Amino acid sequence: MCNQTVSLVAAECERRGITTVVLQLLREVAERMRPPRALFVPFRHGFPLDRPNAAPRQRAVLEAMLALADAPRGPVLVEYHAANAT
Repeated sequence: MCNQTVSLVAAECERRGITTVVLQLLREVAERMRPPRALFVPFRHGFPLDRPNAAPRQRAVLEAMLALADAPRGPVLVEYHAANAT
């Protein structure tokens, strides 16, 4: 799904009481669309959880994303740093 569409869907889900976190590949789209909570990741398109077959790194991305679910509805944009992954 396109980065912009995901942000719009997240906003509508939040209006209906469903907590969302968007995994965003394009920072400029997140800044423009302002989803309720977004984790900006610096990975290539097609690899939103980092490189294939790197389960610990992918898990670190998912954990960072899930941690944002506790943040108050924003917009909140957090930048993920791949160096934090194992």
